[in-house]
Amino acid sequence: MEQKLSELRTRIRVAAKQEPADLVIRNGRIVNVFTGELMDGDVAIVGGIIAGIGSYEGKEIVDAQGKYIVPGFIDGHVHIESSLLTPQQFANVSLLHGVTTVVTDPHEIANVAGTSGIQYMLDAAHDLPIDCYVMLPSCVPATPFESNGAQLDAEHLAPFYSHPNVLGLAEVMDYPSVANTNPSMLQKLATTREAGALIDGHAAGISREGLNVYMAAGIRTDHESVSLQEAQDRLDLGMYLMIREGTVAKDLDALLPVVTSRNSRRCLFVTDDKLIDDLLNEGSIDHIVRLAMARGLDPITAIQMATLNAAECFRLHQHGAIAAGYQADMLLLDDLEHVKIHQVYKRGCLVVDEGQLVEEAFPPVVTDGSMSNSNLRGMNVHKVEKSHLAIPLQGDRCHVIEVIPNSLLTHHRIEQVEVKDGMFTPSIASDLLKIAVIERHRATGNVGVGIVKGFGLKRGAIATTVAHDSHNIVVVGVSDDEMLAAVQEVIRTGGGSAVVAGSEILASLPLPIAGLISDRPYSEVNEGLQKLKLAMTQIGASQAFNPLLTLSFLTLPVIPHLKLTDKGLFDFASFSHIEVEVK
Repeated sequence: MEQKLSELRTRIRVAAKQEPADLVIRNGRIVNVFTGELMDGDVAIVGGIIAGIGSYEGKEIVDAQGKYIVPGFIDGHVHIESSLLTPQQFANVSLLHGVTTVVTDPHEIANVAGTSGIQYMLDAAHDLPIDCYVMLPSCVPATPFESNGAQLDAEHLAPFYSHPNVLGLAEVMDYPSVANTNPSMLQKLATTREAGALIDGHAAGISREGLNVYMAAGIRTDHESVSLQEAQDRLDLGMYLMIREGTVAKDLDALLPVVTSRNSRRCLFVTDDKLIDDLLNEGSIDHIVRLAMARGLDPITAIQMATLNAAECFRLHQHGAIAAGYQADMLLLDDLEHVKIHQVYKRGCLVVDEGQLVEEAFPPVVTDGSMSNSNLRGMNVHKVEKSHLAIPLQGDRCHVIEVIPNSLLTHHRIEQVEVKDGMFTPSIASDLLKIAVIERHRATGNVGVGIVKGFGLKRGAIATTVAHDSHNIVVVGVSDDEMLAAVQEVIRTGGGSAVVAGSEILASLPLPIAGLISDRPYSEVNEGLQKLKLAMTQIGASQAFNPLLTLSFLTLPVIPHLKLTDKGLFDFASFSHIEVEVK
């Protein structure tokens, strides 16, 4: 308490010009996200907090030379694991793109390792030059229609609410459990509300009337809108609209027209899932802001959505603005239109300068091999044989998963397929390939098999242990032998992704932390991912979308319309498993 009193006393004295600030940034154009206007004035900083805007003296002076000063960007919903990076490496990449705060849902690693996975993410993000806030996974497992590595009930989550970086309950994706007042779900919701915490939504495919169920339950956000009408429904009924632009789900173009001067304060930007290569090449929230401006959104409104709106949505009262009493998370931009970042400050410390990380601002890189040898290991697989991949058929009409490029949704098709000796036979000509999901957490021996259209493979197979949300092994291929070879490679590496052709491993990326995360620096992970992409090109994979990330979402049964789990083919419309063959 004494230290806090001392910090407060000093801040007030600096604001009153009774003491010099630690740092003063002069001659910048401040983007005022409260008024939507540009403002002139010195920014005085002490103890990592802005003490005042006006005319100040400081121990250190930075001349902004007319550059724009904007708040650090906030990603309102992201799964760090989807970047394939540890929190530390993710922070490095995010800061290069001006993201100084993220709200993350660690349900990927929680589905593999339970509370140990959540604790790992909290510990690994501690003391980094980025604020990493956590929304606790609400649906572990996501549904009862698949096998995962843990089950998290209200009593498992409750102790985490006392952690200063835990904000609430993450995307509630099991709508039927909410609507049908399932006791376990009600207990999670009630425990969260009792803790005074927030609740995120996941309203994929939910009708306007169905949104009332979420609102009545205390759920106030959603990032699953994919159409203008869905976006309008959420705003009309009082939700915060999260506009998502990630690696697979790219919803900005569809949703941006809903944003007006009257409702923009209820809108924010999120990435949800973005691979390391796209983070490096495109960016994060900065990329979305650029796209929004290019499509006609007012620049200051776009910045407001990426900063203050997200902060207010999550009650982050010291984030999201350049004003006294706010945390000194700031970007110096060369221009607003292109969001060209000159410098990034976190809590008043320079962390990025002209596109380069300021090394002394970061803790030493941790590549702790023990992480992959602890209870975060995620490979416990029953022996897989070719017979497990067979799809016996009596006829030739089957339910087929059809990929929709750059979307989490799929089409549910009924197609005539090739049959040989009573078994489904993949067809390169028809682009009808075999897909399988193999349980990897408890060695149950479960293998779900199905048919998929859209990958375009001419040979080989692709396998990965990144398979939302239960993260079993998912593999697609032209032949059973190649599918088995790819599966065996990801088992050998302790989890990860692999591309094979014939008996040759064309590329392999180990992900030893829960089968989801690499323990290597981001540059090495990116290099490994580029080798995977090249290998997928070599076997003919479609270039219209990211095949690896798309494959990882074909196992997500809470997203329409047809998916595959380790227990079989899943139909979202009936919310049940169905046979592959049309009876």
